Amino acid sequence: MKLSILGARVIDPTSGLDQVTDIHIEACKIVALGAAPAGFTALETIDAKGLVAAPGLVDLNVALREPGYSRKGSIASETRAAAAGGVTSLCCPPKTKPVLDTSAVAELILDRAREAGNTKVFPIGALSKGLDGEQLAELVALRDAGCVAFGNGLESFRNARTLCRALEYAATFDLTVIFNSQDHDLAEGGLAHEGPTASFLGLPGIPETAETVALARDLLLVEQSGVRAHFSQLTSARGVALIAQAQARGLPVTADVALYQLILTDEALIDFSSLYHVQPPLRTRADRDGLRAAVKSGVVSAISSHHQPHERDAKLAPFGATEPGISSVELLLPLAMTLVEDGLLDLPTLLSRLSAGPAEALRLPAGKLAVGGAADIVLFDPAASTVAGETWLSKGENCPFIGHSLPGVVRYTLVDGRISHQA
Repeated sequence: MKLSILGARVIDPTSGLDQVTDIHIEACKIVALGAAPAGFTALETIDAKGLVAAPGLVDLNVALREPGYSRKGSIASETRAAAAGGVTSLCCPPKTKPVLDTSAVAELILDRAREAGNTKVFPIGALSKGLDGEQLAELVALRDAGCVAFGNGLESFRNARTLCRALEYAATFDLTVIFNSQDHDLAEGGLAHEGPTASFLGLPGIPETAETVALARDLLLVEQSGVRAHFSQLTSARGVALIAQAQARGLPVTADVALYQLILTDEALIDFSSLYHVQPPLRTRADRDGLRAAVKSGVVSAISSHHQPHERDAKLAPFGATEPGISSVELLLPLAMTLVEDGLLDLPTLLSRLSAGPAEALRLPAGKLAVGGAADIVLFDPAASTVAGETWLSKGENCPFIGHSLPGVVRYTLVDGRISHQA
C-alpha cells in the first residue's frame, strides 16, 4: 500500500521538524518527508491542508480490562477508543484477572491486540506474583513474552527489603520498573485529598505525604539498586519537586502525570459526583500548578490518560462505595489541546509530552516521524472542535468531560500506514 499525506503541518518533536510538507508511506514505513522518492506513485492520498501531522500518541497507562473484566471493557473496544483519541501505541497495566504475571497472559493480550489491529499494545508485567508484593514475578520470562516494563500499581510492597531485592534483580537485566508511589498505611480508607474540600464534604482524606513519603523511599531504593525507574500518576507539587531533585542528581528516573490531574482539582468533588472519584485523588490548585510547571519544564516528560473504563453500575453508588477511575483515552488529544488553548504549552511541546516523551521513558519503538520508521501518525484539525461523547467507542462512559466542547478533532489515526481511525 502506497499512501501520500499532502500539505500537512508536520511536527516531529524528536527532530524539531515543524513545517508544511508531504509524507509518503510504503510497506508500513515512512519512505520520504517532502518530495516523493523516485518511482513512487501513491495509490491513495489524503488531502491534509489545514491539518497537523504528528507522531501517533503514546499512552503509558490504558486499562484494557481484558482478560477478566469484560463488563468494563475489552481489548477491541478500548484500543478502538484509543485510536479515536489519536493513540497509536499504548501500555496496559498488569491488573487483569488473572494478573499479568505469566507469559500466557502477556501472549493472550498481544494476540488479541493484533487481531483488533487498532493500536500497538505494550504490556506492563507484574513486578510481584499476583501483585501481592511478596514474591518476585518471572520478570525475564515476561520480558521475553513482550512486556516492556514492570510494576505493582497501587498494590505496595509492604516489605522494603523484598522491594529492594526486586529492584536489584530488575537492574541486573536492565529492566524498567514503574512506581505508583503511595504509602498504603497513609492512604488506607481515604477517598479524597486531605484538605478543606474533604473536610467540608466529610470524606476521609489521603494526605499529600501518602505520595511523598513513598516517593522518597522509592527514590532512595532506585539510587541504591541502580534500576531504571519510571514514576507514574504523580499528583503533588512536592512529589514532582522530589523527581526534579533526583534527576538533578543523575538518577535514571522519568515521570508521567494523568492528563485529568492537569485540568481538575479536588474542588470538582463539591457535588459528590463519583465521576471525579480517582486514585490517587485529585489534589489542590497549587498541586495542579506544580504539575503543570513540571510538564512545561520537562521534569515530567509524559502525559497519559490513565484510562480506567467502568460499567455504569460502578459509579452509581454513594461516592465512597463507587470504583475510582475516569474513562478518557478517547479524548486524549482534544483534552490535551486545552493546555495549548490555555497558553500553558506550545503545540510542539505538548506533542512531545504525548509521543516522544513517553516513548523514551519506556524505550518504546514509537513517538517520532522519521524516514525508515513506522508510519504511526495522527492527523488532526487544531481549528475544529470535538463535542465529547457525541460518538463514544469505549465501553466505559465514566467520563466527567462528556458534553464539553474541546479544541481539536482527530481526523485520521494511522498505524503502520494503515488507517485505524477516520472521523
